Amino acid sequence: MAAQARAVVSAQWVADAIRNGLVGSKIRILDSSWYLPITKRDPKAEFAEKHIPGSLFFDIDECSDRSSPYDHMLPTGSHFSRYVGELGIGSDTHVVVYDTNSFGSYSAPRVWWMFRLFGHNSVSVLDGGMKNWLAEGRPVTSEQVKPERTDFQVTTKPAWVKTYEDVLDNIGTEKIQVVDARAAGRYRGLEPEPREGTLPGHFPGAINMPFTSFLEASGKYLANEDLSRLFKEAGVKLDQPLWATCGSGVTACLVVLAAHLLGHPGVCVYDGSWAEWFKRASPENVISEGAGKKM
Repeated sequence: MAAQARAVVSAQWVADAIRNGLVGSKIRILDSSWYLPITKRDPKAEFAEKHIPGSLFFDIDECSDRSSPYDHMLPTGSHFSRYVGELGIGSDTHVVVYDTNSFGSYSAPRVWWMFRLFGHNSVSVLDGGMKNWLAEGRPVTSEQVKPERTDFQVTTKPAWVKTYEDVLDNIGTEKIQVVDARAAGRYRGLEPEPREGTLPGHFPGAINMPFTSFLEASGKYLANEDLSRLFKEAGVKLDQPLWATCGSGVTACLVVLAAHLLGHPGVCVYDGSWAEWFKRASPENVISEGAGKKM
């Protein structure tokens, strides 16, 4: 098993790895871009047109539990092992993930978290993503690489994944801090959710820390002292257990990454997040300054 890697690596670090011929042999770069259907963007088509040299496409929707009624819920360990093995990723491969979102980081931390959840700690997020890569004038290509299938061993950390029942129980006990990474308007119930049939709002006790607040304008992560201040201002104690939620378990992983950078041993993710919560919760567990949920 490969050693722990730095959680975030710079564009310079990735450019050096490409120049030194490490990509493909020791390092795999993954474009893990994912967009809500409402955006009408096709990340796979965008990848075919333009990507970081040597990178491969990681499809969050494909590498998921296709039998679930909810979006891209986690796959089984064997599904994940098979999927990443076909990308030429072995247990000693250093994986670097990025995405093409205009924020600089959006879906890549989800894939970073998935690798760690399945026991692979040699995984890093490209700081600033494609946004900063292009801003620094770094090369892109349309050339595709064909990886050789590799064996990838999985050891799952099931305790890192929280369910609807876990969150419901925590509303009663108030033992665990829960951070909601959605935009403030959606959290408060004043701006629409991007999914049909789902109204905005939040569950009792959730603390709002929009995922964009962890990022600079360049798309890079804030310095540690600034991240630390954000958690402190939100009243979140990083020496205590912490869970994260969002719309569907993607941007919650920016909370995981930000806390990890500050030394937190492992923020858990409510995988179903608001997309599941709104459908299943009783009206008193949907807090909204807008219409809310009717009986």
